[in-house]
Amino acid sequence: MKLQEMREKTVEELKNAVVDFKKQLLDLRVQKATNKLENTALIAKTKHYISQIKTVIKEKEEQNA
Repeated sequence: MKLQEMREKTVEELKNAVVDFKKQLLDLRVQKATNKLENTALIAKTKHYISQIKTVIKEKEEQNA
């Protein structure tokens, strides 16, 4: 998901996306622990997406306040 796409979504959609990415992050960590994860960079990318989405949520909430 690109930053522009994130900015076009509503706060509720973004919060749902955070939940989905956190589930994905948990799955990736389990795969890493069981040595089934081939691309460990996916963990860092997922964390990055979560932080980006949280930043966009905060920007939108401050804008509406």
